[in-house]
Amino acid sequence: MSDPAGIEIRGLYKIFGPDPETAMALVRQGVGKDDLLADHDHILGLRRIDLTIEARTIQVVMGLSGSGKSTLIRHVNRLIEPTEGEVLVGGRDVLGLDRQELQHFRRHEVSMVFQRFALFPHKTVLENVAYGLRMQEVPRPEWTDRAGRWIERVGLQGYEDSYPGRLSGGMQQRVGLARALATDAGILLMDEPFSALDPLIRTDMQALLLELQQELHKTIVFVTHDLEEAIEIGDNIAILRDGGIVQNGDPQQIVLEPVDDYIADFTRSINRGRVLRVGSLMEPVKEGLQGPPHIPAEMSLGDALPLLTPPAPTEAAVVDDSGETVGSISAGRIVGALGEGGA
Repeated sequence: MSDPAGIEIRGLYKIFGPDPETAMALVRQGVGKDDLLADHDHILGLRRIDLTIEARTIQVVMGLSGSGKSTLIRHVNRLIEPTEGEVLVGGRDVLGLDRQELQHFRRHEVSMVFQRFALFPHKTVLENVAYGLRMQEVPRPEWTDRAGRWIERVGLQGYEDSYPGRLSGGMQQRVGLARALATDAGILLMDEPFSALDPLIRTDMQALLLELQQELHKTIVFVTHDLEEAIEIGDNIAILRDGGIVQNGDPQQIVLEPVDDYIADFTRSINRGRVLRVGSLMEPVKEGLQGPPHIPAEMSLGDALPLLTPPAPTEAAVVDDSGETVGSISAGRIVGALGEGGA
């Protein structure tokens, strides 16, 4: 597998229209998205994006329709050229790659999973999964073996000779995921990959992705419009509005510390008991809390609260994965956090 590099996006702008350079000058003068469209017939797709994505993490990019999230992810592999800015992968400027270097980058270092599966209907599951390997000019015996192993890994063993039209939506997306993983690229771009799936299948795919990430440790950029999905899978979440990043942080920060009313509206309907972790609320270690109970820092608030309900003690030590005490938590603090969200 190629090394899962980090991604650095600096000062990225994208303007759609016949004269983006002239429109860019207007944006620098303070012309906003609405006025740029109404008065100058140009669309401000991205507005000064600064985003650092650590290697081997899942960075979620989310927002409403038209916020720029799909436009942003397509700059990483240069499916879209920026109007201004930099995209660095492992310290290398992707925008400076020549045609041959860009081809190598797309074939070996980055893979993409699309919303609508993007499978070849005339090719079998095996041929679809092996497509990237064949573009890499991998010999047939090797691509057959590697594609077969990934088909098995995503739970589709026995469907190698089937065609996409005979598969369910969830099965088709498993094919798309296997195809992206088969190339051993260190970076995985996922543009709303599960949004077309039924809720139960979507949950299964989220679980599969997290299971694979525990094993593979890729750098993943995942686009979604669903905050619950973002919280479920993301190490960090960047929320876009009108082409710009409103807030970027870990899921606990997004829910507990929204920077404005726009973010607060996103988080208002979230089930805080399910998504918030004890570690995000714990206070400093207190003397005399010998336990039981000992509350794991990664336990959800909803699971922790019953352990702090009388006749049990209403305050307990918080422990990390190794069992070491790292803080304390009280029932009152949990109830307060749940109440802030209207739960």
